[in-house]
Amino acid sequence: MIFSLDILILISTFIFFSGVLGLVINKRNLLIILMSIELMLVGVNLNFIFFSVYLDDLFGQIFALYVLTIAAAESAIGLAIFIIYFKEKQTIFLDGFIRARG
Repeated sequence: MIFSLDILILISTFIFFSGVLGLVINKRNLLIILMSIELMLVGVNLNFIFFSVYLDDLFGQIFALYVLTIAAAESAIGLAIFIIYFKEKQTIFLDGFIRARG
């Protein structure tokens, strides 16, 4: 391998926590929330792939492909909800949604 497993895990952890940080910092913009969730899924998938290559096992790569398939379906449903919300409210900020529920 070109990189050691420690560096690769550090990279995937950084990607995952940048998604968590985007989710924690910005709770108002629906599009950034969806992108942060996708970043978190990419970080987890990279861990599956890195450990699969390190352990010379194919199941981690198959599971990562499965998670990517589920993430694509989640993204399509999320974008449909995003479009409906934008048509109704004419904004992508969740201020009105939070005040209506609270």
